[in-house]
Amino acid sequence: MEAFLVSTGIVALAEMGDKTQLLALLLAARFRKPWPIVLGIFVATIANHAMAGALGAWVTTVVSAHTMRWILGVSFLLMAAWMLIPDKLEDDAQDKPPRMGVFATTVVLFFLAEMGDKTQIATVMLAAKYQAYAGVVAGTTLGMMLANAPVVWLGERITRLVPLRVVHLVSALVFAVLGLLALLVGN
Repeated sequence: MEAFLVSTGIVALAEMGDKTQLLALLLAARFRKPWPIVLGIFVATIANHAMAGALGAWVTTVVSAHTMRWILGVSFLLMAAWMLIPDKLEDDAQDKPPRMGVFATTVVLFFLAEMGDKTQIATVMLAAKYQAYAGVVAGTTLGMMLANAPVVWLGERITRLVPLRVVHLVSALVFAVLGLLALLVGN
């Protein structure tokens, strides 16, 4: 249960102001069809985070516990620093009409945008740390949905209410604490 709850919280915080959240906002504004967009986000997230969780679970089978502790500690500290750098959406694909429909367009764009993203890397690290594949993937998926679905439904009203800089600072602090705990306390 701890893996699920920590994964949900970390990814929900890490996703605030992230490029995929910006993508959700752009898709909602462009297509004005929230159900296929939310469902597309869900499908893309499950696929992407299932792969990331599998990678994290596999890493623990080939790396010693001592080495893994250092890798995780340093990774969480690097993630804390990365959280302080705001994301920008660089993809112009949303300007073209969707050939595949709103759902398929959302799945493809979200899956690709999530590759190498903070939340995907966090999923790898959390799966390695907790060795709880299902709990981590379920938690990170819920975290993504908690951060992105309201954006699709409420659009710009959310971005005016949430001070993204504060959310990024809190996220960075959470990752820094996890990193220090991994380095100082160990497994």
